[in-house]
Amino acid sequence: MNELIFLIAFPTIIAFILLLLSNNRIRYAIVALAALVISAASIYLLATSYARGTVYYTVPFEPASQMMFAIEMGIALLLLWLGIRFKQYIAVLLVLAQSALMVYYEFAMSHGMDPVKNLFFDQFSIIMAMIIGIIGSLIAVYAVSYMQTYHGHHPEVRDRRRFFFFVTFIFLAAMFGLVFSNNLLWVFFFWELTTLASFLLIGYAESEEATNNAFLALKMNLLGGIAFAGAIIYLASADPAGGLLELDTLIASGQAVAIVPAVLISFAGLTKAAQMPFSGWLVGAMVAPTPVSALLHSSTMVKAGVYIIVRFAPVLAGSLAGVSIAMVGAVTFLVASGIAISQSNAKKVLAYSTIANLGLIVACAGVGTYKLVWAAILLIIFHAIAKSLLFLCVGTVEHRTGSRDIEDMDGLIVRMPRLAAMMFVGIAGMFLAPFGMLISKWAAIEGFIDAPFGLIFVTILAFGGAVTVFFWSKWMGKIISVTPYGENIEGTISRQKWVVLTTLTALTVLAALFFPLISSGLIEPYLLGTFGETARLAQDNIIIMALMISLLLILPFSLPFYAKGGKKMPAYMCGRPVTTDLKFAGSAGIERTMTTRNYYFTEYFGEGKLLRVANPLCILLILLAGAILAGAIL
Repeated sequence: MNELIFLIAFPTIIAFILLLLSNNRIRYAIVALAALVISAASIYLLATSYARGTVYYTVPFEPASQMMFAIEMGIALLLLWLGIRFKQYIAVLLVLAQSALMVYYEFAMSHGMDPVKNLFFDQFSIIMAMIIGIIGSLIAVYAVSYMQTYHGHHPEVRDRRRFFFFVTFIFLAAMFGLVFSNNLLWVFFFWELTTLASFLLIGYAESEEATNNAFLALKMNLLGGIAFAGAIIYLASADPAGGLLELDTLIASGQAVAIVPAVLISFAGLTKAAQMPFSGWLVGAMVAPTPVSALLHSSTMVKAGVYIIVRFAPVLAGSLAGVSIAMVGAVTFLVASGIAISQSNAKKVLAYSTIANLGLIVACAGVGTYKLVWAAILLIIFHAIAKSLLFLCVGTVEHRTGSRDIEDMDGLIVRMPRLAAMMFVGIAGMFLAPFGMLISKWAAIEGFIDAPFGLIFVTILAFGGAVTVFFWSKWMGKIISVTPYGENIEGTISRQKWVVLTTLTALTVLAALFFPLISSGLIEPYLLGTFGETARLAQDNIIIMALMISLLLILPFSLPFYAKGGKKMPAYMCGRPVTTDLKFAGSAGIERTMTTRNYYFTEYFGEGKLLRVANPLCILLILLAGAILAGAIL
């Protein structure tokens, strides 16, 4: 239990220390040391506990719950004040509604409740702790150097770095608390802390756009918070002793008892995971500094949403409500992948790619078979690593070149060769074999084939996967295209950033290399304990993966041997003479410059066009799940 309490308490202490510090060197030293300690503690938990199965701890319920309730009311007062100050009256009403539900529970229903198993860990919790502890900490280290450059580029933004790092480490502590809590009241408390932290970080710049987007995220997540609070009240009325507030007891109680709270909490998961029609908040969050985007997408906010839905997968499995939730994820996967085609802003491509992959995880968890839960957890792992790498690479490129537009990344392999190679690995990790995202999607196809309505899900996955190949490959082509112009500007990138980017690149490759160990040591035991069955990749496929990884590793090391005797060929323009700066004689003898641009098909895949169809469809699917829920209650 000491390891769990340490991972929750230590980042909280560091957060308050950083709130008091203004010296950047001291801040970096503390953040780097804290990141090392948190990562080491996460690895220690893995090394000492992965074989122990599920372990529950008895922690005094009442004192901790009272303190959490007091903090929740303090957060509500803060949000009410900010909502009134910025005239965000819908947010004010949502805060009042959620607070009223929790006040009603506290004063009318909580007496006599005494859940016992309030903290726990299992293999899934350990996986999440590794993602939070290692990736989240690396992002925090990267952010020290990034935020210094950020304020140099944005002198109009008030320097609130002490507050920024305070909220960042509170975010990490809240995520640890969320994945280690077996008491749903405690899960809700940490759930709301992540909502508050994301709201504060998205609005960091304090501009009108940042403020509006922060409140958009707040409003959408408050809708989920209200549903979560409703689930707690339902459980308290069904079991006044509070036993059903324990996550393991609730899931073990079966669909007859657990389906109502499972659907309500899954709805909260949909809002936090930015599934349609709630995807707008995550796209709007791109206004925040890049480390915030990396944190939200890889190790904190949206991962909390899919984590809780995966937890309830055994309850959702085989139910129409579960299929409805899965269809929301499937539609989101297909449509968000399509929208990514029409985006040239790199952060928006990453945002819609995240929304799409989260949709696939939700689809797997909603159907809820053991094979699909295996695929969902794999997707969570590989997506977290590759997406954090890509966001931080894009942030670095933006600071060096002044643009995050994909079209301006032409010839990045010439101007920033090491960074371009890292981006290449990150993009390959999202859609190429033998990296994990492609393996996970293959596992999802196998799982959907045997599931109810499987053909529909397989079809959506096939088309969405094809679209994914299109938008990733065209970006990859831009990065590795060789151009005769542009100087190498990598020398201006700080050592701290290189350490983080190199580590994440290595993790992307290592996760694919050691995927069989991750599966057999963590995911398969979790599935066996939860479902009584487990899934694994066939031995032949593992051998093929190992051979492909070997070839991928051989290729970079072979390049220096060929480069010595390599011959540079001029560009070929169908027989037209071309100068070294890529100018050629066009029709009528007019001199033109050769350029390359991607297709974006905005008229077919534009945001407005696809969202007009997808959002109403997902609303109908959610209402269908609600109607099934109402039938279960009646």
